[in-house]
Amino acid sequence: MVFSFTRRGFLSAAFVIAGLSSTVLFSTGLGGQGVALAADKANPDAKRIVAIGGTVTEILYDLGAQDRIVARDSTSSYPPEAMSKPDVGYMRALSPEGILGQKPDLIVMEEGSGPPPAVEILKASEVPVAVISTPPDVSKIGDKIRAVGKAVGLEDKAEALAKKTEDGLKALEAQVAAIKTEKKNVLFVLSVSNGRLMAGGKDTSADAIIGLAGGANAAGTITGYKPLSDEAVIAAKPDVILQMQAVGDHSVSAEQLFAMPAMQTTPAAANKARVQMDGLLLLGLGPRTPEAARKLAASLYPGAIN
Repeated sequence: MVFSFTRRGFLSAAFVIAGLSSTVLFSTGLGGQGVALAADKANPDAKRIVAIGGTVTEILYDLGAQDRIVARDSTSSYPPEAMSKPDVGYMRALSPEGILGQKPDLIVMEEGSGPPPAVEILKASEVPVAVISTPPDVSKIGDKIRAVGKAVGLEDKAEALAKKTEDGLKALEAQVAAIKTEKKNVLFVLSVSNGRLMAGGKDTSADAIIGLAGGANAAGTITGYKPLSDEAVIAAKPDVILQMQAVGDHSVSAEQLFAMPAMQTTPAAANKARVQMDGLLLLGLGPRTPEAARKLAASLYPGAIN
C-alpha cells in the first residue's frame, strides 16, 4: 500500500540539516564584530522583519506578526500567504545585499543559515540579527517558539503557542505509548542518487519525528544524513519508507524506489509501504509537528491513532 499526504511545496534536502543549540542570540555590528545584545536592546518593536527559515516564518505568522515581515527566504512556504512576500533566496545561499536591500530593522534567521561569510556581513551591519537555534529535538520545539517570540517582542503570544504545541505533543505521546503492536521499522530516505539512498540517522529531524510517531528508525545505527550501502539497506529491513513529497527532478515513483536491488527484499517493498509528506511539515519541528507526527503515526498504525 502506498501512503501519501498531499501538501504544498517541497523542502530542499539541505534545509533539514539544522543547527544544534536552543538559544536566541542577538547580534549587531560594532567594528565588524558581532556581539551579543540583551533582548531588550535588540529590536522587539521592529516593523520591517526579514524572516530566514521556514519554521521561523511559520512561527511569526502564528504569532500574528505577518504584517511586519517584509521578505522571507525560499524555504518559507507555509502558510501559503507567505509566498506573496519578496523572496531573498535559499537560506543556505543568502545574499547580504538582497536582504539589506529590503531595509529591515530586524533579521530573524534559523541557525545554520549561510554561507558563513554572508551571515557575518549581516551581523556586522547596523541591523540586529536574531539567530534561532533549531536542534533536532522534539522537546526543544517550545523553546524555539519562545525564542522567536522574544526576538520580536511577542513573548506572551509565544508562550501560549509554545504551551499549545507542547500539550499537543504530550497528548500524542500518550496515544502512541498505548499502541500494543510491534514498532514499525521506518527508513527516512532524504534522496536517491545513482542507485544510492541518502538516509536519516540519529540526531536528525527525521529521527525525531519517527520516534514521536511511535516508529523505530531503521537507520538508527548512523548519525546524521548519510548514504547507505545496499547491504545496509537490506540489513535495515524497513517496514515503511518515509520521504518528503518531491516535485520535478526530485521525484521518484514508488515503482522506481522499490525496484532498486537493495529494496527488493525489504518488507516495505513487499507491501509497497511508502509515506510522503510535505518537507516543512514533516521536518520543520515547529507548531505543526503534533499534526505531522499524528498523521505519520496514523499511517504506521491504522486505527490506533485518532
